[in-house]
Amino acid sequence: MGKRGKSINLFLMDGEATGRIKCTLANWTGISYRIPRTDLDKCKGRDDLSQSGVYFLFGMSDQTGEAVVYIGQAGVRKNGEGLLYRLQEHKRNPDKDYWTEAVVFTTSNNSFGPTEISYLENRFTNMAIAARRYQVKKRKRPDAGKYH
Repeated sequence: MGKRGKSINLFLMDGEATGRIKCTLANWTGISYRIPRTDLDKCKGRDDLSQSGVYFLFGMSDQTGEAVVYIGQAGVRKNGEGLLYRLQEHKRNPDKDYWTEAVVFTTSNNSFGPTEISYLENRFTNMAIAARRYQVKKRKRPDAGKYH
């Protein structure tokens, strides 16, 4: 059987390609967002960003001028906050002032549990290290969870 085509929907949330972008794929529960750091506050009230997920913080190192990425995970907290709250914590952290945009992966049905997000964080981190396109900012390699 041959490969089938896929339909990707890119929604320009602010009406321009430099703003926030929501990406969905037909017949898939996953959702991805590209959010400029300066537009983070515009995402308040988005239910899917209060869920669990994995995120990438992209930017440039002030010291070396290299492209850098931080890959992390966010679980739903007791206060009902998830991804957006975690990104706001990073925005307030002076040690992470290098990042200019975030890319977030979550689901439309809040189906990511702790094992899934640990696995994805581990897998994405290892892939980024192997690709050698970015300086990967990580204190330690994340746990692969029970899928490893």
